[in-house]
Amino acid sequence: MKSLKYILLFLFFASATTYAQKFNFKTSGYMVSQKDKKGNWGEWSKLQKSEMTVLLDMESHRIVVYSEILQLFSIMKYGNQETIGDDDVVKFNCVDNNGVECVLAIYTRKKQGGRNQLYITYEDMIIAYNMTVLEDKPTKKK
Repeated sequence: MKSLKYILLFLFFASATTYAQKFNFKTSGYMVSQKDKKGNWGEWSKLQKSEMTVLLDMESHRIVVYSEILQLFSIMKYGNQETIGDDDVVKFNCVDNNGVECVLAIYTRKKQGGRNQLYITYEDMIIAYNMTVLEDKPTKKK
């Protein structure tokens, strides 16, 4: 059943340009890496626990991280779903709520039980969130 959920998620990403949909994720932690003075990426910070909602809203062309300080990313260009090694990846060229360009990528780690990660890559910093897909709950009719 779990693998069916991931197959459906990948089919969605493969057809992202034809269907406007919304996907909710819940984060469990994040790490940060920064470039040093020589332009090399540093070590990842220790994993920090965090429980936030991430919304991928294809209809409004944005990704929202509902952290203490709202992180809003306008999607300028949708990338294709691709496989890199053992991972499935979808990239989005974005502009954040401060007008700074960045690339967001959602990775699905096939050899890690289909674990999802969101990478927010700026010129000098990367933020990586571990996250899971939130299932839509049926609404009761009144």
